[in-house]
Amino acid sequence: MIEELVDSLLHEGYALYPYTPGAHKNATPTPFGIVYPVGYEHGYDHLRLECMVRGEDPELDIEVRFLQASGERHQAVQRRVGVGMLELPPLQGEIALDIEQIEPELHRVTLTIENRTPFAGGTRTEALERSLISTHPLLRVRGGTFVSPLEAPACTNVNTWPVLAAPDDTAILGAAIVLPDHPQLAAESLGSLFDGTEIEEALLLHVHALSDAEREEIANGDPTVREMVERALASTPDDIIRLHGLMRPVNAPVDEIGGEEPPVPPRPREEPATEQEATIDGRTFRLGDRLVMRLGDRIDTYDRMLDGRTATLERIYIDYDDKVHLGVTIDDDPGQELMRETGRFHFFFAGEVELVRSQRQEQEDAR
Repeated sequence: MIEELVDSLLHEGYALYPYTPGAHKNATPTPFGIVYPVGYEHGYDHLRLECMVRGEDPELDIEVRFLQASGERHQAVQRRVGVGMLELPPLQGEIALDIEQIEPELHRVTLTIENRTPFAGGTRTEALERSLISTHPLLRVRGGTFVSPLEAPACTNVNTWPVLAAPDDTAILGAAIVLPDHPQLAAESLGSLFDGTEIEEALLLHVHALSDAEREEIANGDPTVREMVERALASTPDDIIRLHGLMRPVNAPVDEIGGEEPPVPPRPREEPATEQEATIDGRTFRLGDRLVMRLGDRIDTYDRMLDGRTATLERIYIDYDDKVHLGVTIDDDPGQELMRETGRFHFFFAGEVELVRSQRQEQEDAR
């Protein structure tokens, strides 16, 4: 599980939508946790991880995972190194470990990563060619357990955010982004999509929106990105719906002897109950009604773009204040069916829409 987590984090920000090699935002690698060469003034040339470990005589295993630029734009290869001198063309540096006893069974562990690759100056792209990109130290202990870094304020960390990474607290991961202790990949996830902490559901929809020409461009580019796009394109509407939203308990229940019970499996997402109709200020709205958006008083640019357009009423929700919210899809939106399938609607109040009288409604009103 730790391996899958690190693999996902390594590529966080590796390539950004629309993922094509020619996209301007993909001109250089964009992950976090970069250890730049010494002499580059716009970032850290080192990483420092401090943590506490409990145990009489703990033994530590250290592995540092990172990406190294290997081609044009964002292309990179994975690297694994241990404590000692760092010598990879053209990288030079050192990874050092220090253990200091604080109390009889409490030790402070300090891991430092220094990039000593010469750099005479230049662009960020040139600096990244001599950098450790998306650097993730992984510390494992035998004969002891780590103290949660979130509960050890005496520790100073630079260019990394360490968290407990194993259920038995025998592993620490120095993450490049802020994470809670014991982070896990969601069971619903279909795999890393790279795009800088963006929402997986939205990114899957973005990939499906790529044109044939963009997909062909990707197929001839970075194989890592190509595999990701192919995996995303294989996702089904049910896969996307499962990613739309889920609530589960934050803390797992604890049994009588103090151990954690197996996690409760997530329940399928349940659609909130919708009203079939609602009468507001003498107007009766029913599911399927056609509406005209009257949003001239709104200042949001996107809302103003919808002003005057025709929509279909898909949901009617009444909140705890008895306010009625009308969920609609826009009739001339090419993605209208996809919005329905994934349960994504635009919501407005009754005073912001004009009800278009259908022949059925006129007949009912005449009765």
